[in-house]
Amino acid sequence: MGMIYLDHFSTTPCDPAVVKAMLPWFGEDFGNPHSLHGPGRKAAQAVERARESVARLIGAEAREIVFTSGATEANNLAIKGAARHLARLGDPRRRIITVATEHKCVLESVRALASEGFEAVVLGVDADGRVDPEALRKALEVPTLLVSIMAANNETGVLQDIPQLAGIVKAAGALMHVDLAQMAGKMPVSLKDVDLASVSAHKMYGPKGIGALYVRRRPRVRLEPLFSGGGQERGFRSGTLPTPLVVGFGAAAELAAVSMAEEAVRQAVLRDDLWAQLQGGLPGIVLNGRTVPRLAGALNVCLPEGLRALDVLEACPDVAASTGSACTAAEIAPSYVLTAMGLSAQKASQCLRLSVGRSTSKADIDRAAGLLIAAARTCQTN
Repeated sequence: MGMIYLDHFSTTPCDPAVVKAMLPWFGEDFGNPHSLHGPGRKAAQAVERARESVARLIGAEAREIVFTSGATEANNLAIKGAARHLARLGDPRRRIITVATEHKCVLESVRALASEGFEAVVLGVDADGRVDPEALRKALEVPTLLVSIMAANNETGVLQDIPQLAGIVKAAGALMHVDLAQMAGKMPVSLKDVDLASVSAHKMYGPKGIGALYVRRRPRVRLEPLFSGGGQERGFRSGTLPTPLVVGFGAAAELAAVSMAEEAVRQAVLRDDLWAQLQGGLPGIVLNGRTVPRLAGALNVCLPEGLRALDVLEACPDVAASTGSACTAAEIAPSYVLTAMGLSAQKASQCLRLSVGRSTSKADIDRAAGLLIAAARTCQTN
């Protein structure tokens, strides 16, 4: 019957329409989009159409979109680029604030800047994974250069109240960066009071290896580039743009804009159905982030006592799911997101991350629930 894929927060399959849109640009339309001849101009036009599509998806202007290799690069460029530029101009502020449950690339970017004389402040979260607005307000009492907070968590799907938090940051005079990798393409986003925002194509049924950074134009935000080169992408990101991937990103953004409202409703129904079946079959199972808003496809659960999520997944090879962040999947270690939410290392090892996607059906949910429950019961008796 095949594999049931329930790991859409890790990555999504390329939509067939996206693949179709990309194919000509690998072969017949191979021009460099930065060249001035006919093939180059044709590629450049395709790049700009894609830029407009990505911009529309998040409510930005096309000229505010800078293409990158993905959200990791976009996050690095936003945080390091803004901090280094302002420091070079003589700005005395050195505090940079982020949150304990951010993606590793954000946390490591902030920590890397500490070695350059910046002050890294990492705020904690409550038991549901949300940052306290008052804790942010308190941290901002020290003049702050930049705040970086993700909109939707990549493990739990928990949503931060970005409009409220961004308003607090703006009132304090700091720059606001938002990691939109998980939210963009799944639900509407607001860039009000946001200066920088990162997005990724492969989280929204586009290709891997392409993402973008929103850089506010008015008032203008300036960045120090991460590396030197030909000055493409308004000087922020040198290098020849991969036209096929950019085109695929644009196609994925267009599909998401059309389908995300209906798809969110459908996925929420399937997710809640899966949760109800797991609850019925595994007494003692707990939902993480259960009292706050989450992305429609998100289901992060703590299995009953005596069960390790890794053991259950190994006993259930027909269900593709995760036990923690995909970027640290090579490490057998408790999820830092869950431990930041107050779970012990033991409890975190019991947690299973399931994420419903565009291709998930009711039949998939029923079969996955049965397989997971059976695998858990087998592990309990061994």
